[in-house]
Amino acid sequence: MLLNILFQSAKPLCYEELKKELAMDKTTFYRNMTTFEDAGIVNGFESEDKKRYFEISKTPHAHFVCKKCYEIECLNEIPIVNMIGYEVDNFILNGICKSCNIQKKHDVR
Repeated sequence: MLLNILFQSAKPLCYEELKKELAMDKTTFYRNMTTFEDAGIVNGFESEDKKRYFEISKTPHAHFVCKKCYEIECLNEIPIVNMIGYEVDNFILNGICKSCNIQKKHDVR
C-alpha cells in the first residue's frame, strides 16, 4: 500500500503526508522506507523543513524546494552538472517558488 501511494503521487511525500492514509506508526514507516531505499525502489531526501521526503525511483531528475512554503516540485528540466566519476541520482534546488515570489511582489505594493 505504501509503495502504491508513492507510485501514484506526482511529488515526493513525507511521513506526515502519508500517515493519513496508512495505519502505520512512524518507526515502522521509516524501517520500511530504509528497506525500499536500500533496494533502490525509493529515493529519499531531507528538505529545508527537516522532514525526509520519499518518491519511487525513476529517471534522475531535479527537485525545487521552496524555503518559504516548503512546497516541493519535481522539475522536468535537468540542470547541467558535469561531475566526472560521479553518478547523480537526485538534484535539489532551494529558493523561493513562483507562488511565494508572486505573493512577495504583491505584499510590497
